[in-house]
Amino acid sequence: MTRPGTPRHVEIKDGDQTVAAADVTTSEGPEGTARTSLRATSDHVSPGYRTDLVDAVMDLPEVQASTRLEATIPLGDAELLGRLRERTRDAATRAAGSTALVDADIPPVSPPPPSSPRA
Repeated sequence: MTRPGTPRHVEIKDGDQTVAAADVTTSEGPEGTARTSLRATSDHVSPGYRTDLVDAVMDLPEVQASTRLEATIPLGDAELLGRLRERTRDAATRAAGSTALVDADIPPVSPPPPSSPRA
């Protein structure tokens, strides 16, 4: 895990081309806040890449260790917003110029289900 406050850059690629990217920082403490700015490189990115970007950000260990998320996404990006709502709780969204600001709770990581005993 990286140190809180250390910026991380996440990219989703299609071949050699970056199609979506995010910058992520987290604050210190057990109840820290993860802050991220998510974006696709153009409006013509195939469906699924934005969802992959949200998953990559939400799966970072330092994000999982946080309790709050503050995200900035392009206004009108339904795929990014929809996936953020799926991966968080109590998401509140508001417009700010050409971006949307999302404030949400990060649910705790569920432990894997117990393995069933073999017969």
